[in-house]
Amino acid sequence: MPVEMTLLRFEELVADALDRVPAEFAEAMDNVVVLVEERNEEEPDILGLYHGVALTERMSDYGGVLPDQIFIYRRPILAICETEEDVVSEVVITVVHEIAHHFGIDDARLHELGWG
Repeated sequence: MPVEMTLLRFEELVADALDRVPAEFAEAMDNVVVLVEERNEEEPDILGLYHGVALTERMSDYGGVLPDQIFIYRRPILAICETEEDVVSEVVITVVHEIAHHFGIDDARLHELGWG
């Protein structure tokens, strides 16, 4: 049975997950915003999505662009979790996974590292 959780509580968990990102990585993140949404309309079962130009792909002419976006999708995460502790864990995994994409790490490498 999916976990019930308010949007505010879920947003707090995402903020907590971001606070757990090591300082050297948080400081290296550039021109990116993290957003919580209910779900992705095109792919309703995905837990998160990175949309932007990874740091490893940015060239000297990069500039004057809107921030990259990391989306964390509340409903799909709640749907796969049975307890609030599961939600906490899944939010951390999803946040780390999407931040890794910002740093240019692909899904295959994330799976190898256990962050798939």
